[in-house]
Amino acid sequence: MATKLDLSRWRVRPHGVGYRRWTILFTGLRLLLRTRFFRLLVAVAWSAGLAIAVLGFVFSQSIASGGWLETLAAHSSARLEAIVIALGGFVSLYPDICVRGIFTLIFWVHSFVGLWFTLIALTVLIPRLITRDRASNALTIYLSRPLTTLDYLLGKLGMILGIILLTWTGPLVFGWLVSMLFATNRDFIVYSIAPLARALAFNGIALVALAAIALGVSALARTARNTTILWIGLWIIAGTMASPPHAPAWIRRASFSHDLGEVRERVLRLDTALSDAATQLPLLNPRFATSLSRAGERSRADDFGGALAGLGVFVIASSLVFTRLLRPE
Repeated sequence: MATKLDLSRWRVRPHGVGYRRWTILFTGLRLLLRTRFFRLLVAVAWSAGLAIAVLGFVFSQSIASGGWLETLAAHSSARLEAIVIALGGFVSLYPDICVRGIFTLIFWVHSFVGLWFTLIALTVLIPRLITRDRASNALTIYLSRPLTTLDYLLGKLGMILGIILLTWTGPLVFGWLVSMLFATNRDFIVYSIAPLARALAFNGIALVALAAIALGVSALARTARNTTILWIGLWIIAGTMASPPHAPAWIRRASFSHDLGEVRERVLRLDTALSDAATQLPLLNPRFATSLSRAGERSRADDFGGALAGLGVFVIASSLVFTRLLRPE
């Protein structure tokens, strides 16, 4: 029996450019989420976001009139009740310094946690970006029409953005939103916006730098082992060499983790929050005020311009690497 050949016109509606880029992004993240280690990492990262919500909730409730701390103090000694009432009045008189300072400190601590989770996640992701495609010569197929180099690159950048959203930005915004839902005073919303905006600004700077470096490292080697070793060398070994306080400036700027640390201190402005608390709050203990001032001095960025220049060199060099090697072989 002869086979009938159907020569009718293909009537399925073709997908656009956005679909091709989304397919690369979604497929890469789906493969990562199938691994137990990455699911555990994301769960711990969101636990850190929950910790932000808990800290914000405890802070707002502790100084609120009729809050749980005031209720607990009312059933305790009269001295403790007076201290709690005085603390609430203190925050009410200086909400800009107290609320902004507390949330600056919370977001400053979370920036360490979120950055570490992101770097660990990128260690797992980097061999999956470009390395395996180069090793298997799959770029010849991927970069042929209708999939262009731009589509491929945007898909991989979307994977990195998804990683940072899952491990850093998402938990940060989630924690702040939940804490604001239970805030007892609008001052908590008003005076926590600026610390949140600075935390997101640092998040964006880290995204640009880490995305470029990750793509450059992934394109530089052909095996997952070499890629991972190169990434760990740039992250941990270079960071260890830059950690001594008397290390030469060029060594310190050659570590992207050190550069991000300098940017963190300047953007989040923990030193300003501590200095304002020491100089503007009527603290009864002069020794405590002095300690706050010294802590602010220690947290001040010493080489912000050099750190930005170092990150700029990393971004430019990495971009040259992956644009040069991101082609069919």
